[in-house]
Amino acid sequence: MPCRRKGAKIKQISKFERGKIVGLCEAGLSYRAVAARVQRNSSTIMRVSKQWTDEGRTARKSGSGPRNVTSAPDDRRLTSAAAWAARKDSFIQDSSHAKPSLFVFSDETRFNLWHHDGRIGVRRYAGERHIPECIIERHSRRTPGVMVWGAIAYHGRSQLLRIVGNLNSTRYINEVLQPRAIPFLQGSSGAVFQQDNARPHVAKTVKSYLDSKQVQLLPWPAYSPDMSSIEHVWDIVGGRFARDLRPVVSTDELWLRIQTI
Repeated sequence: MPCRRKGAKIKQISKFERGKIVGLCEAGLSYRAVAARVQRNSSTIMRVSKQWTDEGRTARKSGSGPRNVTSAPDDRRLTSAAAWAARKDSFIQDSSHAKPSLFVFSDETRFNLWHHDGRIGVRRYAGERHIPECIIERHSRRTPGVMVWGAIAYHGRSQLLRIVGNLNSTRYINEVLQPRAIPFLQGSSGAVFQQDNARPHVAKTVKSYLDSKQVQLLPWPAYSPDMSSIEHVWDIVGGRFARDLRPVVSTDELWLRIQTI
């Protein structure tokens, strides 16, 4: 029967070490990687992490081991400090090969020949929708205007493109992606391309074309156009155009004015 080594003891895990383990696990490291960093076995790492996930604690259960000499606030501060230090250490060690993604945001928008599109907002109470004070007559035809496409990234912007008529998936590939978007993306190595969920953007032919060009797309939630950073650009252009009191008599003149802005 093998003899147990005389005086062998199991090293207890300190609160700071437990906090460090939790921080490294939350930073995305595997149990094996954490074990290598703190010189513990993987089963110990898994047990400490499970205690934190299931029970929200890093300390051992009361009744085992020596008496606790720190207060509960001290324990929380110690755990938070260890977890923060562990995440910082993990980030520093991984930052040498981790590179943040560069995003390219794109969108189409419409600028009208006049400063508004004929719609006027009215504040009213419930049940007042059809009273004369809340109704105004207007023409039902679409206000003349110019549809444009553009893209922006951290380092610059694409050329502005005028779109005449309705944009379908074929025109989107031939007139937008191929001549404008792809060259702009090629100037940004590893960039992630954003386009909203407009029908021409999500067509199978468009997805196949972007796949063939190895373009990485940013997943876009439904009904969320205002999340794109380029919306701020359109607001700036529209605001400057609205402050220009010179009359614009044609869509061609409007297009030149938008290009200048």
